Amino acid sequence: MSRYDRAISIFSPDGRIFQVEYAQEAVRKGTTAVGIRGDDCIVLAVEKKSIAKLQEPRTVHKIVAVDDHVFLAFAGLTADGRVLIDRTRVECQSYRLSLEDAPSVEHVARSIAGVQQKYTQSGGMRPFGVSMLVVGYEIDGQPRLFQTDPSGTHVEWKANAIGRNSKTVREFLEEHYEAQRGNAAQLAVASLLEVVESTRSIEIAIVKPNEPIRFSH
Repeated sequence: MSRYDRAISIFSPDGRIFQVEYAQEAVRKGTTAVGIRGDDCIVLAVEKKSIAKLQEPRTVHKIVAVDDHVFLAFAGLTADGRVLIDRTRVECQSYRLSLEDAPSVEHVARSIAGVQQKYTQSGGMRPFGVSMLVVGYEIDGQPRLFQTDPSGTHVEWKANAIGRNSKTVREFLEEHYEAQRGNAAQLAVASLLEVVESTRSIEIAIVKPNEPIRFSH
C-alpha cells in the first residue's frame, strides 16, 4: 500500500486512491453537521467545539453564507473549508456579474464538487479534507440540500449528516424523518443529541424562502 498512497494520481491495483480515502477520514474526524429539508424551512445544525476562554467566539464559524440565498455547513479541516468557501463566494459573484442572475443551489454545489474533484487527479497537491452540506431555496421556491465530499461528488438529500459519528445520526434521521419533517429544527437537535452531550454544544441555522437566515445557539 505504501507504494500507492504517496501520489494522488496513482490508482492502487484494486482501484482505490488512498489520498482521497485519507481525506474522507479527515471528514469523519471533524465535528458533526446535519442538514434537513423540512416542510417549511431548511435547517443546518452543527456541533460546537469548546473554545479557549480567551478566544473570540465570533471567529469560529461552521455555518456560513456563500450567496444571498445559499448557505453551507462543513465538517473536516477548517482551513480547507475556508479556502473552498472563499472560492465559492467568488464563483457566486462571478455568476451574478456574467449572467445578471443568482446562481442556483445546484450550480453552487456542482461548483464546489468540481473544485474538489480537480484536487484528486493532479500531482503536487492533495484533496480537500472537507465535506459540505449546501442548502438554499431556488427561485421557484424549491428547497435543496446537497452534500459534497473530498472525491468531488455532489448528491442531493432530504436529510443527511457529515463528520464524527455521522452514521449514527443518519440512522436516526432515516428512522424519524418522515414523522418529524414538519418540525425540522427539533429533529435536527434530537439527531445531534445522539452524539453530543447537551444542546449547549449545538448551533442551528434556519433557512426560509425570502427571509434572512436565523441562528439559534
